[in-house]
Amino acid sequence: MSYCSAIEYMPEDRKALHKAYHDKLYGFPIHDDNELFCRLVLEINQAGLSWETILKKESTFRKAYHNFNIKKVAAYTDADRKRLLADAGIIRNRLKVNAAIENAKTILQLQKEYGSFQKWLENHHPKTKEEWVKLFKKTFKFTGGEIVNEFLMSIGYLSGAHSEDCKIHKSVLKAKPMWLKVK
Repeated sequence: MSYCSAIEYMPEDRKALHKAYHDKLYGFPIHDDNELFCRLVLEINQAGLSWETILKKESTFRKAYHNFNIKKVAAYTDADRKRLLADAGIIRNRLKVNAAIENAKTILQLQKEYGSFQKWLENHHPKTKEEWVKLFKKTFKFTGGEIVNEFLMSIGYLSGAHSEDCKIHKSVLKAKPMWLKVK
């Protein structure tokens, strides 16, 4: 069962949360580096947990990580790490917290080299899932196959975010720039 059809069978309280993400964000391109970083951090934090847990905590993640401001997160100190590990509003996992900080530093380097995180992604498109996973593992921390797959599907770089009969699928296709439509 696809995410698209699974939502229809969820209880109303869960359906509203998932439907908002599914209909407005999932699979749509993101052009802002801080929001790309946000999605990467959220996908990393989802590992081993349900996506619903992450959706429920998104606002507290935003607060804890300074709205995913890459420059601010890259400059975090040991005191910030301790603060994050004590914050019950996020996932308190040392490896995931460290990955967010180190990945912010990596993105700053990519911005210097390519102009933006988005341009780095564009520069490597198209790739197969396996090629993307290899690149991400070489470039970022805590980015295994499922994390990379979900991150790239969620921002429109890999197909599969929506089933073809999903009413949102056409909106996602329309929102993609031409270069991203190339498989």
